[in-house]
Amino acid sequence: MLNFKKISIVLLATGVVLTGCSTKESNSTTQQKKEIKTISLEDFTKNLNNSEYQFVDTRSDEAYNGFKEDNIKNGGHIKNSIQYSASFIGKVNKNKEEKFISDKGIDKNKKVVVYDTNKDNVEKVSDKLSSFGYDVYKFEDYKQFADNDSNKDSLISYPEYQNLVSASWVKDLQDGKKPETYTNNNYAIYEVSWGEGDKAVNYKEHIKGAYHFNTDWIEDGPVWNLRSADEIKANLLKQGITSDKTIILYSDDASAAFRVNWALKWAGVKDVRVMNGNLKLWKEKGYETEQTVNTPKEETNFGVDIPAHPEYNISRAKEMSEKVKNEGIKLVSIRSWDEYLGKTSGYDYIEKAGEPEGAIFGFSGENKADMSDYYDPDETLRNPQEIYNLWKGQGISETDKIALYCGTGWRNSIPWFMTQLTGRANTYFYDGGWNDWQLDGSLPVADNKDKGQKPDSKNDYK
Repeated sequence: MLNFKKISIVLLATGVVLTGCSTKESNSTTQQKKEIKTISLEDFTKNLNNSEYQFVDTRSDEAYNGFKEDNIKNGGHIKNSIQYSASFIGKVNKNKEEKFISDKGIDKNKKVVVYDTNKDNVEKVSDKLSSFGYDVYKFEDYKQFADNDSNKDSLISYPEYQNLVSASWVKDLQDGKKPETYTNNNYAIYEVSWGEGDKAVNYKEHIKGAYHFNTDWIEDGPVWNLRSADEIKANLLKQGITSDKTIILYSDDASAAFRVNWALKWAGVKDVRVMNGNLKLWKEKGYETEQTVNTPKEETNFGVDIPAHPEYNISRAKEMSEKVKNEGIKLVSIRSWDEYLGKTSGYDYIEKAGEPEGAIFGFSGENKADMSDYYDPDETLRNPQEIYNLWKGQGISETDKIALYCGTGWRNSIPWFMTQLTGRANTYFYDGGWNDWQLDGSLPVADNKDKGQKPDSKNDYK
């Protein structure tokens, strides 16, 4: 005979367990999702220095850095605000999204105020944050706030914010407009990659009117340092580049445009811009491309002696080693974790693996072609302050003298660009990198094999 009482108890217990799990899952979503509130202009202004509040900027990099997008009077971002661009929405792996948001520094224990000149962007990011349980306040009057000169002291613009420009800025320039910070009447756009123009893979389709810039024009082996000043001068003049012409660079390779940007600054080109993003982002905006091989008009006078800024370059390993010893400069490795551990040199033409003794890991990506630690989900440059926070975790302070390097001077050009953009002092570019260090043979090499796992780059969105 069946013991119905016993069966009922078992079923009841099972039901409690099953129902308990089901209720917990559905309740967690319900409990996490919070009502989105609106904050007034008065309360927004009043609480800017209130530690219970946190401010999230959902605009583009260019607006955050200092450009006056949407015709606001005063550019820049709220002091200590966190950038979470609306363009990230839909581009972060759903299983990693909550950690990705948290890794930005957005705090569930604070009142999170989301601001932008675009109300749709405020809505998108507010909805995303509230879905993860953040206490969100929408601020939809940011233009009114930024137009008021009495609020200028609450805004931060990076000293050289004009160095990083949007695709829209470049398009305005092509259309004959005078985009913000452009005061010249002569410019040229270059797609940067390796190879001659008719053979360069990334130039087969390019921004209409753009010329090709072959990276071989500024560097040569076996170290892959900068060429001589005379060689670079001749190559730049042949490509129509002078010190007074505004030069806009872009590349599909993560580092190529930044490498050439550094070389042109070293040479003496006064106004160099890097387009934030690649050809894909240009095309997504519906802007025109072509496959024509364009040839620039050759110039005869560069305008200044090359190099105009020799201080931008620490060329060789021996010189770098002396500066580390005598000036207290910290070497910062912009290489993959496997390169840092000495598992691989990272290059088929670099024989030895390793790192200079005492070098600090400064993040990069998985290999020599990958700089994913420095890029956002929308394929634009990551916020520099996030990188500085990572460096701080590695023992690098804002006041330290640092020399950035990689294998051959490409990857380190991105963080060097960031330091120039934000005005970070005491930053050097060591061009020779690991390649020249290992070729020397007499310089001390680190043993990093027991360093364990790579530090968290706080940028896992794939």
